[in-house]
Amino acid sequence: MAKHEIIPCERCGVPIECKANSYTKCQCSVVYLDLNEVQYISEHYDSCLCAKCLFELQQEYRDSLTSNPAT
Repeated sequence: MAKHEIIPCERCGVPIECKANSYTKCQCSVVYLDLNEVQYISEHYDSCLCAKCLFELQQEYRDSLTSNPAT
């Protein structure tokens, strides 16, 4: 039996075990996001995301910076 709640990733729907109360053991803790990346993701999603989606969104944000450089 799972010790933590199983929830769907808000973006892709894959089931993930949310360990918000044990963040360092959560699957999402492997993704290191800077403040701007966190803000970008939080503007689009409100709930938990799997590590794969976090990596993809991080790359999407970084790609947007290179395709739309600040003037």
